[in-house]
Amino acid sequence: MFEIELTPEAIEDIHQFRKYDRQKIIEGIETQLTQQPTPETRNRKKLRPNEIAEWELRIGDFRVFYDINKESQLVKIEAVGYKTGSRLFIHGEEYQL
Repeated sequence: MFEIELTPEAIEDIHQFRKYDRQKIIEGIETQLTQQPTPETRNRKKLRPNEIAEWELRIGDFRVFYDINKESQLVKIEAVGYKTGSRLFIHGEEYQL
């Protein structure tokens, strides 16, 4: 079982959403990333090299960006953003992956 760690930036990102959305994001992280965070699925994919994170988890319009350390069984959540159409917003600013 993998341990989940959130960076201070990811905690800030989650707090900017409504309570219902926060619960949905946290539930998605717990169900999708604690057991097997590495297999690619319909909602989880490995990203091209970028400055945020190696992996992306899709939870509705929300995107959770994370890195995995297999040796220490740790999933580190780097950022949480949301998509509007084809535009991605992280830390309140539009971002291009």
